[in-house]
Amino acid sequence: MLINPWVIQRSSTVQRSRVSELHYITSLKNLGSIASRGVLSHTLAADLEHESVALESVQDIREGKTVPGQGKLHEYANLYFDARNPMMYTLRVGDQRSDLIVVRIAHEAMDIEGAVLTDGNAASGTTRFLESPRQLDQIDDERTFAVSWDHDNPFVKAERKRQRCAEVLVPNVVPSSMLIGCYVERRQVALCQSVYPDFPVEVNSYVFFR
Repeated sequence: MLINPWVIQRSSTVQRSRVSELHYITSLKNLGSIASRGVLSHTLAADLEHESVALESVQDIREGKTVPGQGKLHEYANLYFDARNPMMYTLRVGDQRSDLIVVRIAHEAMDIEGAVLTDGNAASGTTRFLESPRQLDQIDDERTFAVSWDHDNPFVKAERKRQRCAEVLVPNVVPSSMLIGCYVERRQVALCQSVYPDFPVEVNSYVFFR
């Protein structure tokens, strides 16, 4: 029997208490700038020297998208509910990038005026844009924090991948005052501390699929 992934009912919904922090995937080379300027939107970051980890094919799609009734998608800083997601898998396992870190952001970023939630990858045509934080319960908890998005049915797998990349979109910038630490692989601890001595650094191989 064929399964239509678009009509699969949410098995659970994300509650505010579930979101202890938000994540931003970036290069270690950008940590100094993030520490002083915060996490910037794609548009603002374009004016600064930085090391992009973005997938160009995805950015081409995002460039042409707008947040319904608001600004262009690239005018928002994009955070994930959980960085152990398809983007991280592609970068760390597929491209073997060794410079990645995950900047941890206070969950209160969802309360910034104009913030928007998505129930999946914002580049996807089927993703819904939601009011933050009021419509948090419209996001599927099980899919957003799933250990795996694999499935025998390729359509279901694609839908799970989309949902695994649910985002919090913040207009322009997430201020540096909302940074609460970062996750790294073991070899990056000293490097992070040399860039930002007061920044809490935690080894978390799991988030990097190690």
